[in-house]
Amino acid sequence: MGKINIEKQDSVKIYKIKKTLDELSRISGRGTELISVYIPKGKQFHLVINQLREEQGTADNIKSAMTRGHVVDALGRVQQRLKLYKDSPERGLVIFCGAVPPEGGGPIGSEVIKVWELEPPKDLTTSLYRCDDHFHVDILKDMLKDDNLIGFLAIDTKDAGWGLLHGDKIEVLRETSSGVAGKHRQGGQSARRFERLREMELSYYYNRVAEVTKEFFVDIYPVKGLIVSGPGPTKEDFLKANYLEYRLQNNILATLDTSYSGSEGIREAFMKAQDVLSDFRLSEEKKLVERLFREVNNRTGLAVYGLKDILNLLKNNVVDILLITDDTNLHRLEVVCNRCKNIQEEIVEQVKL
Repeated sequence: MGKINIEKQDSVKIYKIKKTLDELSRISGRGTELISVYIPKGKQFHLVINQLREEQGTADNIKSAMTRGHVVDALGRVQQRLKLYKDSPERGLVIFCGAVPPEGGGPIGSEVIKVWELEPPKDLTTSLYRCDDHFHVDILKDMLKDDNLIGFLAIDTKDAGWGLLHGDKIEVLRETSSGVAGKHRQGGQSARRFERLREMELSYYYNRVAEVTKEFFVDIYPVKGLIVSGPGPTKEDFLKANYLEYRLQNNILATLDTSYSGSEGIREAFMKAQDVLSDFRLSEEKKLVERLFREVNNRTGLAVYGLKDILNLLKNNVVDILLITDDTNLHRLEVVCNRCKNIQEEIVEQVKL
C-alpha cells in the first residue's frame, strides 16, 4: 500500500483568511470606492506606491465629491501601510481598503475607511489594482482550493462509483450500473456461449469505467493518486488487464477490499484508507474529533466543550488543540467605560452587531 505526500497548510492561517474573505464578500460600496491591491511575490513596494500615487491623481476626475474623497483617502491609507514594510512578504501581499458603513449601518457620509492586509497562502503571481463597488477576492478564494486531490473508484461486476477527496470533503461524483448479466449456472454449449457473451459485456463495461475514470481524474480533476476498492476479485481483474490510462495505472495508492461498490463503497474505502491518507486534512479532522469524543466520554479531564469553559482555558494558556466549526460566526467585543476605564467583555454573533 502506497503513501502520498500531502503539502500541509497552516490551518489557523487558512481559517482566518476564509473568515476575512467571507466578511469582504458581503461588503458593498455606495460607489466605486473599494480598493483591491494584489502585489505578487518579489515585487518592489516602491513601484506599487508610485502606481497608487498616479491613481490618486486620476481620482480627481471622479464627479462625486464624496466618492472622490473616499477613494483618495483609501489610496493614501494603502500607501501608508506599504511604507511600514521593510521587506515584502515571502509569498506576496494583498490589501483591501475602502469606505464602509460603520457596524450596524449608518446614513450616507458616516462611512469609515478600513484596511485589511492578507498574506496569501501560496505564491502570488498576479499583479492587480481595482477600484470598484466590491472587493475582488476571487484570486485569493481560488488559492484556498485544495490541490491535494485523491480519486476513488469502487467497482464490482454490478456497478461502479467514482469519488473525489478534496480538503475536508469526500464527494461522490457519479455511479453507473454495469449491465453485465450474472453468472450462468447450467452446463452445456449454451452456457459456454453465455459465458463468452458475458466476457464481452465485462470488457465493454471495463472500458466504460476506464474512460470515465480518465475523464474525472486526468482531464477534470488531476489527482495525486487513485484508490481502487470493491468486493470480490473484480477490482484486481480490472487492474491486471490494464484498462486504466497509464498515468492512473502507475499512480494507484491502494487496492482495498470493501463490502460495497458504488457510492457506499467510496465512503467505506475512505474509512479503510486512513494509513494512506494520514496527512490528509479530512483524515486529520476525523482523528481529532474522535479523540475529543474519547476524552469526553472517558472523563479524563483533557477535553472540554462549550464557549465559556474554552475561553477560560485559552486565557490561562493551557489549550493544546482547539477545534472550531467553519460556520462559527462569533465576535469578541470589549466595552471600555471612558470614565472609570472598566472593561466588559461580550461574545456576540456577527448578525447582532
